[in-house]
Amino acid sequence: MAIRLIALDLDDTLLRDDLTISAGTVATIRRARAQGIITTIATGRTPAAMRRYAEQLEIDVPVITFHGALIQQALSGEVLFRRALAAALARKLVADVLELHMHVQIYCRGKILVQEKNAWSRAYERISQVEIEAADLLELLDDPGASVEKILIMGEEARLDRLTPEFQARYGEKVHLTKSKPFFLEMTDASVNKGAALAALAQCYGIRQEEVMAIGDSFNDLEMLRYAGLGVAVGNARPEIREAADAVTLSNEEDGVAAAIEKYALRGSKTWI
Repeated sequence: MAIRLIALDLDDTLLRDDLTISAGTVATIRRARAQGIITTIATGRTPAAMRRYAEQLEIDVPVITFHGALIQQALSGEVLFRRALAAALARKLVADVLELHMHVQIYCRGKILVQEKNAWSRAYERISQVEIEAADLLELLDDPGASVEKILIMGEEARLDRLTPEFQARYGEKVHLTKSKPFFLEMTDASVNKGAALAALAQCYGIRQEEVMAIGDSFNDLEMLRYAGLGVAVGNARPEIREAADAVTLSNEEDGVAAAIEKYALRGSKTWI
């Protein structure tokens, strides 16, 4: 079955460790587009942190951000879908994290907000190249209109792994918890994940599930790798993700995305049917 839609995770998948996309990968994605294959981005990042990569790839299709909480046209920013956490629920979650004296940031009204800036927030600014602002989070979330697309907790992986089942037990029916990096624990509305967003996008284009390929590396990619007719893990993916994938390509440092597209999607490749 021919691949008609490709969804690419950004960090540690499409992006190399220096947060750039190789010229070879850009050229391969352009070849896929020239063959009529829709190529999109599926990321936990904000639209602002995603957009420069969409511009580089000349992608002007709907893209998935905040793990699926927001789908919007890549360049124009037209919102096609948004599902946010209610302010009251977000306030409870943030209060719980602050009581633990852990770093938490919220994604609200197009901004990334923290209680106070620190080493964690500065590290995130370096990764995302998006400015973070300090604010009284609990006071802000007293406003019922302050809907939040995502909440991110940053900390040591062992501590986050201990915290995950506690939050799952307390909020599991209301919140989807996932990890994109070992030191990130991310929360969105319970109905939100990359797989659900990718399924909705495929339906909009009239593309069958078996005609979809997804490429990723971490836990936040699991749902879309399982949804896709062909779920591909990059070689640097976590062992659990490689095990769950249908195929494993080269690492993000070795142009794994380009290798997978060339092998499985481009017409004329040995595996294309």
